[in-house]
Formats: sequence, structure tokens, C-alpha cells
Amino acid sequence: MTGPRRIVCLTEETTETLYLLGEQDRIVGVSGFTCRPPEARQKPRISAFTSAKIDKIAALRPDLVLGFSNLQAEIARELIQAGLNVMVFNQRSVEEIFEMILMLSRIVGAERSGAELTDRLRRGLDSIAESAARFPRRPRVFFEEWMDPIISGIRWVDELIEIAGGEPVFPHLRAQHAAGGRIVEPAAVLAARPDVILASWCGRKVNPEQIRARPGWADFRHVYEIKSTYILQPGPAALTDGVRQVHAVLARVAGAEVAA
Repeated sequence: MTGPRRIVCLTEETTETLYLLGEQDRIVGVSGFTCRPPEARQKPRISAFTSAKIDKIAALRPDLVLGFSNLQAEIARELIQAGLNVMVFNQRSVEEIFEMILMLSRIVGAERSGAELTDRLRRGLDSIAESAARFPRRPRVFFEEWMDPIISGIRWVDELIEIAGGEPVFPHLRAQHAAGGRIVEPAAVLAARPDVILASWCGRKVNPEQIRARPGWADFRHVYEIKSTYILQPGPAALTDGVRQVHAVLARVAGAEVAA
């Protein structure tokens, strides 16, 4: 075995990637939010998203801790001060997700498996794009990442909506790295007149009726939840089950069939 032998994953997407690479035996600790794959929940759970049990992580004697985004900067700082090796990914686009997978595969000496995995994922996206190209129309989509304040979708979500056959109503906001730059007023959503509202509130169950109860929003017929574990994890889940769920919703709204 080359590379780090004891890895702690502070978010789900690196855990899922290592399993798909066949390198799951290296994982000694995972995020408490980990759902994919289900067997990963048998690993010690040592973190939330913006908090972690530094002493429990150190006790696992990891030779590498993997994190995601600037929101885990404080956790990374504490782990580094504890003398641990830390690598924090910051992928925001579909292409950056692929780069993360390939980089992680190189770290664990599984370059061939990484290339095969990314090729398989790309073929899946191509198949969905081909199916979407047959839609009679492309529904306009508002993706709601949070409800108070209302936050529009992060970049990889917007890109996957386009692949799946939709037109995001606030495409200019995807360039905003932080969630605060993607806050939208309810009136702006009304003015954008989306055909579909897709909502994914990280850690919270979406209630479509709660969304329709907003002043002026009662006429939005198509309001659906995409669970955060499928679409808000910037890794294999979003590129497979997440985009497929979005595609199925958009096909229904557009009056099209989903390719088998």
C-alpha cells in the first residue's frame, strides 16, 4: 500500500470516492453526516460540517485528514496545530469535482482506478445530456439551497441543472464562491418566473407547502425536494443520483421521456 494508510474524511464526498476507488480500508474516521455508501457509517464518526472532535481525530492517528471548503478552515487550523497532515479541497464546479477525484486517486496510488471512475462518471453525464437534448423545451429552474435567507444554487448544481435539461434562472450567481453572494429576495424569484423550484436544505427536510406559502408563491406548481446528500455533496453522488433525480423531474415538467 502506497500513500497515506490512515485517512479521516471530514465530508462525505471524499469518503464515497475512496470507496469507489476500492481504497475504503484506509478510512479510519468519517463525518457524522455520511450516508454514502451506507457501510461507511460503521466507521468512527468524528465531525459535523463546521465542527469536529479534534481529540478523537488525533486519537485515530491519521496520517492524512481530508476536508472541504473554506468553511472548514478553523477545523483545519486546529488539526494542523495538533500536528496532523491536512488537505482541504475547494471544488465548486463539475470539472473541479473531477479534478478532486483524480487528485485523491493519485494521493492513494490508485491513478488507474481514478481515471476509470472519472471516465464512467463522464459517460453518465453525457448520457443525461443526450436525453435532455430531446426535451421539447427546457424548463426554467430555481434551485433553493437554503430557505432563510433564500440562497440560490452553488456552481456545480447550476451546471448539473443545465446538463439535466433545465435553464437556471440566476446563472450569474453561480460565480459567487460564498453562499452569502447567492442570497436572493423572494420578489426576484417571482420576477424570474421559474417553471420548477428544486430545493435542498442541508440537514433539513424540505416542505414544498412551506415554500408555496410564501406571499405570491402559491402558483408555483412544480416544487420538489432533492435531498442534500445527493446534490449538495460535491462528489460522485451529485454526478450520479443527484443529476439523475433532477433530470427525471425536468423530463416530467417538459413532457419528455427519460432515457433508460
